[in-house]
Amino acid sequence: MKVMIRKTSTGALSAYVPKKDLEEPIVAQELEGLWGGTITLANGWLLALPEMAAGTTLPITVEARRLSGN
Repeated sequence: MKVMIRKTSTGALSAYVPKKDLEEPIVAQELEGLWGGTITLANGWLLALPEMAAGTTLPITVEARRLSGN
């Protein structure tokens, strides 16, 4: 599923899923570098992000896999 990752005005990360018209804060991430690991959204969704270069700038739209959640 397409997911847009961005930084909010407060510096926190959030994810927007256009197909579901859902925007949620990212509350946990598996890897410090974000890319190639999983993230957890505030609603409980666990998403696997693709491998990306360490210097990838935000906002960016990526193809993520939903692993679990409501």
